[in-house]
Parts: sequence; C-alpha cells; structure tokens
Amino acid sequence: MQNKHHYVAIMAGGIGSRFWPMSRTAFPKQFLDVLNTGKTLVQWTFERYAKFIPIENIFIVTSEEYIDIVKKQLPELPIANILAEPSRKNTAACIAYISFKLALIDPEAAFIVAPSDHLILEEDAFQDIVYSALDFVENIKALVTLGIKPSHPNTGYGYIQYEGLEVSKGVYKVKTFTEKPSLEIAQSFLASGDFLWNAGIFAWKVKTILTAFEKHQPEMFELFDSEKEHFNTDNEQQAIQRIYPQCTNISIDIAIMEKADNVYVLPASFGWSDLGTWNSAYDNMEKDYFSNAVASDNVIIIDATKCMINAPKEKLVVVQGLDDFIVVDTKDVLLICSKEKEQSIKEYVAEVKRNKGDKYI
Repeated sequence: MQNKHHYVAIMAGGIGSRFWPMSRTAFPKQFLDVLNTGKTLVQWTFERYAKFIPIENIFIVTSEEYIDIVKKQLPELPIANILAEPSRKNTAACIAYISFKLALIDPEAAFIVAPSDHLILEEDAFQDIVYSALDFVENIKALVTLGIKPSHPNTGYGYIQYEGLEVSKGVYKVKTFTEKPSLEIAQSFLASGDFLWNAGIFAWKVKTILTAFEKHQPEMFELFDSEKEHFNTDNEQQAIQRIYPQCTNISIDIAIMEKADNVYVLPASFGWSDLGTWNSAYDNMEKDYFSNAVASDNVIIIDATKCMINAPKEKLVVVQGLDDFIVVDTKDVLLICSKEKEQSIKEYVAEVKRNKGDKYI
C-alpha cells in the first residue's frame, strides 16, 4: 500500500567522469545503458521507486542541461517533478532545494534521497529496508542512512561506523563517517565488524532535515528560506538562479551527516553497487568462458581474458591478446586501459582536456 506522504528525490546531475569515454558532460552515465540491459540507469532507478512510491511523489533533481534528456527517458514523470539546478553545487544544495519545495507541498512528507546511477539487484529486500527507514523517521527526529554490509576492503567507498546496540529493530546509532580509506585501513574496518559501506541513500522527514540545515548550515538555510515563497510557482526557477551562485559546494555528508547527533544507519544487503567505475560494471555483467564482459553485439575476442569491452553495435571490434583490460570504443574516442589503472581514468580525462580542450569531454 503506497503512502501519500512518502516521496523520493533522485539526484541525476553528475557527469560520471570515471565512465569516460562513454559518459560525457553532455550525456553522462545515468542516461546511458551502461550494462547493456535495454534500460538506462535513471530508468532503472525510477522504476525501482515507482513500485512503492506514487509517481506524482517522485522527483528528479538534475542539471538544467539534462532536463530534455530526463523528459525523453522518463515520459511518465510529471514535468513539474523535474527540478533544474543552474550549476553543480554537490549534494547539500540539491537536498536543500527539494526539502524546501517538499515542505510547502506536504509538511508531513518523509522522503528518500537516492543517486540515479546505482545498481540494486535484490529489489524486494531493498523495498523492505526503505520501508523500515521511513517507519523509523516517522516517529523519531532522525537522519537515516543505508549502510551496506561490506564484502571486501573496497577503497573506492566511504565507510560508516556504528554502535553495537540496536535503538530500534535493525537501526543503529552512527559513530563516525570515513571518506575513501587506504587499503590497509579498509582491511582493518572489515576486521572490526562494525563498519559499513556508505551507499549515499538517505531517509528523513522534511521537518527534520530542514532543522538540521538551520542548525549546521545556517547560511545555506537562509538562502533558500528567503526565497521559499517563490517555490512551486512560476517564479521558482528565477529564485533558484539567485540562490545557487551563493551556495557552498559541499556534500550532504560533510555539511550535515558528520555534524549532526541524530544520525542512524540501517545495515543491509540488497545486491548494491554504486556503478562508479568500469570495474564495477564488469563485476555486475555476465561473463564469457574466459571471464570477458562484453557490452556489444559485434565484438570478436581472440585469446583475451578478464576484459571489460564496450563498443558501438554498428562497429565490429576485434580484441586479441589482452588480459585484464578495459576497452571502450565510442564514435570519436577509443580507451584501452589496464583494469588496475581504472582509478586513474579521471586523470586521463584531465590530460585529454589539457591537450585537446573540451571536445572529447
């Protein structure tokens, strides 16, 4: 049974530079079919929430340059539910925007904040944990995050440490947040048993998160509060154009979650990946007999193993002799990169920009 006071804000404004050259500034990864499934990542995310949140309560927050892409990929979403950010100011400004807007639409709103480009394989388990989070914040002034039980010492994720005593069924108080650690530290986190991966999926009542902004980010709170009478009117976009240049570029984790004392976590397992890198795509794709993952119908592999290959369907690609490589071919860029160097793709993109300008970015 859907609850009319439940909402979701899907954040879809990033540029996905670690998925270059497939992901470009003009058309980033959340709008691409990265896993060769027939659906883009934002379409998967929308459908996941539409199963238990009313469609009119689903909002997409994106960069104004992607509004037309969202309209095209999600035609069933009301146009008024697509919010345009005039500049990229990280997640705190994005969440402040949707929070002020929702507070005027429904003061009793409880909502999920979620990235648009994550993979969740076990959707029933995910739905159960989201309901648990929304139930918890209904009665307690809490800021809740979902934590993933780690399967290996991943250095690409943030970590959440939590206290051992349940405060409610499946809910624990958060002790610390740690940004991406070194391998040695990640290994010690796993050994201790009280750390989780930070999935970047949050739940709270709109009143609770606005109180947190007022306390921990008073300048940002004041910026939005001073313009709130324009929200949900024809003047909303002009108001946002005035607000955003003045907003601090800061994540919700640093702005609020690391400062607040009413932060809780629900440890969970639901087949989650943040699909942040080509290796994470490789991990979640079907492999051939030689452990190659191929996102194309027109690739011939000869004596190659453990490769991640993505190529246009209209182009024949022959790969011979490579072991543990990423091969991504687009109409104007070919990337061939050792999988162990994939964390350096951002640096390669910067090198391309220095040498070739923005044409290939």
